[in-house]
Amino acid sequence: MQMEPTSPWMRRPTHASAPPVYGPAPPAYGPAAADPGHAPPVFEPPKQSFVKRRLAPIGAAIVAFLAKFKAVLLLVPKLKLLTTSGTMLVSIVAYGALWGLPFAVGFVALLFVHEMGHVIQLRREGIKASAPMFIPFLGAVISARSLGENALAEARVGLAGPILGSIGSAACILVWHATGNDLWRALAFTGFFLNLFNLLPVVPLDGGRAMAAMAPWMWFVGFVAMLALAVIFPNPIILLIVVFAGFETYKRWRRRRAGGAEQQEYYRVRPRDRALVAAVYLSLIALLVVGMDATQLSRSL
Repeated sequence: MQMEPTSPWMRRPTHASAPPVYGPAPPAYGPAAADPGHAPPVFEPPKQSFVKRRLAPIGAAIVAFLAKFKAVLLLVPKLKLLTTSGTMLVSIVAYGALWGLPFAVGFVALLFVHEMGHVIQLRREGIKASAPMFIPFLGAVISARSLGENALAEARVGLAGPILGSIGSAACILVWHATGNDLWRALAFTGFFLNLFNLLPVVPLDGGRAMAAMAPWMWFVGFVAMLALAVIFPNPIILLIVVFAGFETYKRWRRRRAGGAEQQEYYRVRPRDRALVAAVYLSLIALLVVGMDATQLSRSL
């Protein structure tokens, strides 16, 4: 028995239905609308030139590099040891070419200890000081806005370098006796000589700083001594020190002669303090001479 379908859902279609369409509806304008068999046009993006295709990645890389480089530049002022470590490495390479790498490393370390004596004392005086910057064949320098509020503070800052430097050189003697390696003996001798040379009573050497509190007229004695050294032992470093010493001595003596309450106050040192500076200065010279004598190596032919 067959039932006639009465529901419209049950009736058979009288004509073929269109297949379902998936995706976006075709456009209602243009050739596709007029002719259903015509395919819609394909719009391709315009092609870039060869130069743009090549330069675009390079430009993006440069922009990324500059962004990172800018970040590094912003960090450089915070990396205070960057200058110290970089110039230290350059000095080690320079000295190593002459004396060998082991001695160069030890020599630069002794220079660092000497300069840190100045830095520590400057900070004790309440003055901000930079980290040491090394200059091959000229030693090392630090920068500070001043050397103290008076000549006595300047003398303390000046003598702090040779004091700590002498201690560092004496430590090399202990290592020499413990190891028997004459490298440490040579480093000790060089360190003692370095600190003794810095005690010459002429600015800008450490001995000249001490003379500011002891006897400023000794600057002229030190300058004459440097001239004699330049004649007896002609050396570019000594000649450079003579030039700096001449300018500095003239400038400071002229400033003192000009007088004024500020200059008088700066060079006003109590006799007890002056005697104490003299005792430290002369004791350092004596100890350094003894240290050089104890560590001197005979030159082998």
